[in-house]
Amino acid sequence: MHKRLYILLCLCFSLILSGCYYSHPNKMDHWAANGEGAVDSVNFYITHHYWTGYNFRSTDTLSLQTAPPLAGLPDYGAIVNDTIAINSHDQLVVARVMYVPADSTDSVWVKVARDQLTQGWIHESTLLEHVVPDDPISKFIYYFSDSRSVYVLSVFGLVVLFWLIQSVRHKRFRIVHFNDIPSFYPTLLCICVSGSAALYGSIQRFIPATWVEFYFRPTLNPFNTELPLIMALFIASVWCMLIVAVAVIDEIRRQPDIGDNLSYLASLGGVCVVLYLTFTLTTPIYIGYPLLLVYWAFAVRQYIKHQPSHLLCGVCDKPIPHKGRCPHCGAMNK
Repeated sequence: MHKRLYILLCLCFSLILSGCYYSHPNKMDHWAANGEGAVDSVNFYITHHYWTGYNFRSTDTLSLQTAPPLAGLPDYGAIVNDTIAINSHDQLVVARVMYVPADSTDSVWVKVARDQLTQGWIHESTLLEHVVPDDPISKFIYYFSDSRSVYVLSVFGLVVLFWLIQSVRHKRFRIVHFNDIPSFYPTLLCICVSGSAALYGSIQRFIPATWVEFYFRPTLNPFNTELPLIMALFIASVWCMLIVAVAVIDEIRRQPDIGDNLSYLASLGGVCVVLYLTFTLTTPIYIGYPLLLVYWAFAVRQYIKHQPSHLLCGVCDKPIPHKGRCPHCGAMNK
């Protein structure tokens, strides 16, 4: 019995490991060109995640060198100064890739083109610092990662603002897990956010190349056959999070007090931000996994413990445990 269980666990572990990376074609004839500087296209595509014909969008100004990177020529130093300027937000397409082993700065040179008349060479490292894949999902990942601290501070500021407003109005501050609205959706949203954050942290820590590949070839379809299993699970968790978020907004919209609704929505956003940061930072150091299980148990326990009422009094609009006389205003509810 123990032997069978051990074999089953090994098979499951092997399946998870095999589902962490993208599969790539194995072609025999995949050389870019013969001679010096030739690049194995499939090898390069697997390790660098792009190839000729790939589209980028510049995020800053760039200078392209019109002459090819042939550092061995005697007059090379005189012609490298001939450059072309690329503006921010210009679309670029990769035209060619070349290896220059003698270059001590970066041995990979990339030729990109904006149009027929505007094309030139640039170090790959410099190029990738100033471009983003020309795809809406890749752009969202780029700008969200770049401005994450701004979003966190904005949400935190909203939470503090609405807390002050509720204090002025002498009302108890509503917050998920402690003084919740009569719905399970906010708790479910927090569970989805924490699980998705733990998956994201695991990908960043253990298989960062898979995340980079997804950044260059994004998709919102969790059933895409080219996706590794862990990326499919992550995308599915993001979809679940968005669907539950819509359900939460619909539930909050049904609450009678618009001031309470806005303050609760802000507090829920603040809790989700804290959960996102907590599990993306603790999962890579392994603490996040037991912490995630503890949090899920805590979230469900708090919901069951408080048992928020799903009924409202028809007179005072306050929650009542059951039909009958309202404990707040004494009105009868049938």
